[in-house]
Parts: sequence; C-alpha cells; structure tokens
Amino acid sequence: MVPEGWKVDDFSGVGIAVIDGDRGSQYPKANDFSGDGHCVFLSAKNVTKSGLKFEDVQFISEEKHRQLRKGKVCRGNIILTTRGTVGQFGYFDEAVPYEVMRINSGMVVLDTSQSELSSEFLYAVCRSRLIEKQIESASFGSAQPALTVKVIKKIRVPVPPLSEQTKIAQVLSTWDQAITATKRLLENSQQRKKGLMQKLLTGKKRLPGFEGVWEAVEFGNLGSTYSGLSGKTKEDFGEGEPFVTYMGVFSDGAIKPDRFDFVRLSESESQNKVQYGDILFTTSSETPEEVGMASVLLENLPYNLYLNSFCFGFRLHSFENLVPEYAKYLFRGEDMRRRISTLAQGATRYNLSKRQLIKLDVLLPGKSEQAAISDILVASDMEISAVKHRLLLLQEEKKALMQQLLTGKRRVQVDTEAA
Repeated sequence: MVPEGWKVDDFSGVGIAVIDGDRGSQYPKANDFSGDGHCVFLSAKNVTKSGLKFEDVQFISEEKHRQLRKGKVCRGNIILTTRGTVGQFGYFDEAVPYEVMRINSGMVVLDTSQSELSSEFLYAVCRSRLIEKQIESASFGSAQPALTVKVIKKIRVPVPPLSEQTKIAQVLSTWDQAITATKRLLENSQQRKKGLMQKLLTGKKRLPGFEGVWEAVEFGNLGSTYSGLSGKTKEDFGEGEPFVTYMGVFSDGAIKPDRFDFVRLSESESQNKVQYGDILFTTSSETPEEVGMASVLLENLPYNLYLNSFCFGFRLHSFENLVPEYAKYLFRGEDMRRRISTLAQGATRYNLSKRQLIKLDVLLPGKSEQAAISDILVASDMEISAVKHRLLLLQEEKKALMQQLLTGKRRVQVDTEAA
C-alpha cells in the first residue's frame, strides 16, 4: 500500500538519467593512466558497500578526459556498479576531494538533475533492501553477474513529496554520521592494539616493574606436535563428536566453541584430542601471508575435542616457559607472522612444514611478564569488541529505520514552511 501523498515509479518514470561508461576507441589504455593526473578514473574497487573509497585510485590526463564521450560524473551524481560485484553505490557529494571524475565501463552514472527525486534521497533508497532485492533478481550471469541500462531504468522507487524526501535523507544522514564515527573509532582501536602488540611482544616496550633479558628458545623445545583427524571420509562428518574446523583456527587467536563441527568416531578409533593450552596451526593457504595461522584453546572443556586434518596441534610441556594466553597473541603478532610466512612453500597453494616451524626461535619474557602483557592486550580486545557491538547495533537500528521511513510506515515531521 502506497502512503498518502506518495507514489511508486521506475527510474525512467521519475526522470533519473542512466549513463554508462565509454566503451569506444578512446577508452583509456594502460599508458593513459598516471599517479597524479587531472581526472579520477573510477573502477569497481572504488565503489564499496560503504560508498566511494579512494585509497587506490587511478587518474587520466585532461586531454584523455576531454576525448571520452560518456561516463562523466558530476557533483550530485550517484554511481552504480554493473559488472562483477553488482549493486554497489557511491555518491559524488561535497565530501569527495576531487572535482573531475569518470567511470569505467563496469558502472553507470545516475543523474537526478531532471528528476522528481533528490540525489540525497535516491542515494538512501539505493542502499536499502528495497533496491537490493530488485538488483538481486535482475542481475544475470553466474560467473560474473551484470546489469544493463535497460534493466536499471526499470528499477522501482518510492517517491514522497520533495519536502519529505529532504527530511528522510537528513534523518538517515545523521545515522550515517554516527556509523562513520564509530567505524573510525574501531579502526583507531585496532591500530592501537596492533601498535601495542608490535612493541610489547618484541620487548621494544617494557611494562613498569619488569627487567631482565628475554630468552630466545627454539619453539620445538617447548612441546611436541600432533596431527589432526585421519582416516575419515565425507560420510563421517555432520554429527558425532566436536572438532575444531580449519576456519575455527584461521579466524581467531583463541578457539571459539561456537565454530565447532562434528565427526563420527568409533570406540576403537585412536584420534588426537585437543586440550587446554594447545596451540593449533593451519597447514596451507592460497597466499604465503596466510599460512600457519595460529589459535589457542583457552578453555577447559567438559568433553573431548578433536582437530581437522588440515591443521596440526602443538602441546606445551608446561606453562612455565610459555603462558597459553600469551601464545594467543605471540603467534598472531606482526613479527611472528612475517617469520612464519617465509616458511610457506608452493605455487598456487602454499603449505607449511611443521618441522620447519618448530625450528623457529621465539623470544620470551618471564612468566609473570607474559601474563601482564596478555592482560594489556585482553583489555584492548575488550575495547575493540565493545566498539564492534556498538557499530552492529547502530547498523541494525539504521536498517530497521530505513525500512520504516522508505516505505512510509513511519512518517517524518515536515516543517510547515518547508512543506
């Protein structure tokens, strides 16, 4: 049901011009790009779920810009990706630090200059589930989904009175500002933790009250390795005993029980069990930088736990030389990650030899200093988790508010003069 005073129409019907990028003979070639040209030439990597990103941007010269017939982006235009990662929107608003932009052939420009919709309101609608569902059903191609100009013109949008559009856009902009500020706070917290880890885990910064030389110990002298599940077939998985998955190890420095999967084991089987303090390592990855990711079990579980076959475990002889809570951070630290990644072997898939890994020297402070460093980093993790939770709440609340405002289920108060 359409709210009173509203209508619903497609892009074409409300006067939104859909302009695609230039595909002609003048389309920029490799030698047309430079690091400091006159015009930003946008590609799909510059248009994300969060809007326009300019960390890795290309430029073309003023001459090449003038040669192109299509794909010019003007202030107030909206950009939509139409190939590959389909359905990402960016807005060329006043905050964008460039004056001249063009798009490549995998995007279109949405121009509202002759439309019944304001660009601010349209951008809000474009990032809603209302448009997302239409794009999902309209895009075609499985290997590389795509949208055509013809299809885009048929996307349907709600059309409130202009005064109401303005108010809705203002309300949602306020939420966007809060979300952006929280994302910035999260990035700052993550960078602060990264800096702390780099300093504390290498001894470049010592905590008050701790002195003495750290000891370099060959990792293999601290414990012994064991393998994951063996002799299992596809039919054995899905029920039975819990085991730590590859992603359960890869994703976090500490093993989380909610990431376990299950495997059937017979009473006669002898499989290695994971216990508190064990350090688990992945054995392969698509890139050398991600080989040998480590995760530590920091809980005493009241049941048997096993390990997937694409990882191996390391069991400490004791916790006097290496505290498990410290190991969680040590093997995720920048220095250890760099050293482990150099051990990766392969071409298309990279593998890690546990024999090589356990030959690495690890630089360790005393047990009490390890515990103190761990406490500092745990507090940093708690701060990051709190900010992530706050960000998630803001995003969910905005999502619910958008659903109400953009369907007219909840109406905004419009000033009489503005109306």
